[in-house]
Amino acid sequence: MQFVVPTRTIAAVAVLATVLGCGSTSVRSVDMRPPERATNAVPEALLLDVGVAIFDANIPEDYDEQIEGNIAPEVRRAEGNYIAYFLKNVLQDTGQWGAVRVVPRHTNAVDVIVSGKIIASDGERLQLEVTATDATDTVWFTKRYEGLSSRYAYDVSVPREFDPFQTVYREIADDLLAHRKNLDETAIGRVRTVAEMKFAREFAPDAFANYVEQDKRGQSKVVRLPATNDPMLARVRRVREREYLFIDTLDEYFAEFHRKMFTPYQEWRLATYDEAMAYRELKAQSRARMLGGALAIAGGIGALTSDDNSGMTQGAGYVAIVGGALAVQSAVKKRAEAQIHADVLQELGVSAEAEIAPHTIDLENRTVSLSGTVDAQYDAMKRVLRQVYYEELGLALPPEPALPAAIETEPDAGSDA
Repeated sequence: MQFVVPTRTIAAVAVLATVLGCGSTSVRSVDMRPPERATNAVPEALLLDVGVAIFDANIPEDYDEQIEGNIAPEVRRAEGNYIAYFLKNVLQDTGQWGAVRVVPRHTNAVDVIVSGKIIASDGERLQLEVTATDATDTVWFTKRYEGLSSRYAYDVSVPREFDPFQTVYREIADDLLAHRKNLDETAIGRVRTVAEMKFAREFAPDAFANYVEQDKRGQSKVVRLPATNDPMLARVRRVREREYLFIDTLDEYFAEFHRKMFTPYQEWRLATYDEAMAYRELKAQSRARMLGGALAIAGGIGALTSDDNSGMTQGAGYVAIVGGALAVQSAVKKRAEAQIHADVLQELGVSAEAEIAPHTIDLENRTVSLSGTVDAQYDAMKRVLRQVYYEELGLALPPEPALPAAIETEPDAGSDA
């Protein structure tokens, strides 16, 4: 069975193949509105401590996937730190929370953990997936945020406390606040108590194992409490303060890292702004031209095999096939151009520091020196704190793997340790 394809339809398809994929431009404004801020001091009973975990860089192992996603691995790893620190500052500046700290990963030292991963990031677009969970293991939300920046957001006149993707950070902060506002003082007190008991269980499982349990929904709740003057609880609280001390020391590293990274990172994002837009536009044009070319070729073949053998129909058929072939060829060329832009994005990457500066922490009768990555130092510090806790109780430290080589402890002069 043969189909008759009108000549005008063939011509229209041929024209369509040449116009599909034309890009469009839009004007974007710089949005520097901050999140909701406290107009008065929030009562202490309503404050929750927040830990912002370093964001998952989400780097595919496959190189082709990195190219497809315009991912420069060095930049992504640096962004995991940068985004966490910037979000921490945004939350802290609202005055709606207790202490807000960047943490290497989940910890029971805080009441609420904000974690996330980078879905997409370049100078033109930022997409994050963020999860907020409190100490009771209640997930406040898991949500994707996306923002498009303006070229003007990279102007040197824009204050450093504002990010080109300010809308993303504002929405995260406002969503966190909206959820906290749904909690009354009793619920907030419950979260804080669970956090403390889970921290105590972490350091002294034998003493605090039965204070917290999970219900059928997987949420943690306190089933009993130690006496307010319990000496073991007092020691746990001192250990917790020492962990805060270390995290606050790490915060100095993140602040310095943020300061050093700001200028080259802004320059990278500005440079990738045009590259990213061109890359996506070329990919869209490539797909459109490939589709238009295929339609034109199909229309031309239909014309050549139709019952209408007139010269006009046959000629239109040949024109459509040639036009379709040219459109497909153009699509292949566009894809090659897009690959060039992807390579440029990779070359624009900046190297992130693999290790942080060694830290020295004074813990009463000893000095603890830590070195290595943030993660390694945090693990080392947790081990030292556990050791200190058991020494204060006069108990032998339960068997566990030896301390990492990154840890060196030295007794202070004049101490018996």
